[in-house]
Amino acid sequence: MEELIKCESISFSYENTGVLKNLSFTVCSGDYLCIVGENGSGKSTLTKGLLGLKAPAEGKIVKCNGLRSSEIGYLPQQTPAQKDFPASVFEVVLSGRLNSRGFRPFYSKNDKKIAHDNIKRLGIEDILHRSYRDLSGGQQQRVLLARALCAGKKMLLLDEPVTGLDPIVTEEMYKLIMELNKKEKITIIMVSHDISAAVKYATHILHLNFENSFFGKTKEYINSPMGKYFFSDGIK
Repeated sequence: MEELIKCESISFSYENTGVLKNLSFTVCSGDYLCIVGENGSGKSTLTKGLLGLKAPAEGKIVKCNGLRSSEIGYLPQQTPAQKDFPASVFEVVLSGRLNSRGFRPFYSKNDKKIAHDNIKRLGIEDILHRSYRDLSGGQQQRVLLARALCAGKKMLLLDEPVTGLDPIVTEEMYKLIMELNKKEKITIIMVSHDISAAVKYATHILHLNFENSFFGKTKEYINSPMGKYFFSDGIK
């Protein structure tokens, strides 16, 4: 498998305070990497680094084999204002093509085809013309996932994609993401607080900790001292 992102001894600081120190890991094509850790452990900071929005204080983040930051489909955490966005489902999905549009003032036929393809891919054709603000939380997440797919066909970076969803919709979303990874070979990087789901679906775990971190395959994580600490009562 080809390398897509390589982080070499990276460190980040926030307001002159170290957040992440000497962190190294590699993401290859086809991986499903789940980034977990306590609040304040650096998950959001690392996300900004992977997107090219924040440079590490030390070390380097290398995008390999021609991968560009603009080619990573990103599904961010939603704010209340974003959930109330007054646009149609098609308009929201199509906006994922903005970075690919370049200096063209209008979307091309190919942009619209890609949007329609991803709408069909996620099974949301029946809400194509509905207002985004009127959708349920689960429907909104599917729309945003379709938007992210319009931006990046190789890699998706998902920031807490099931926050606020009920258990049934949460499970549906996890299964959908797993299918994109396994069946369509899309590389997934998902930030999550749900360690149980992480070990159930991910191929690799990056556990950020204030003093040390773990990176490796899921089975290695489960058997590591850090994994055994979090699953002392067994994997649920």
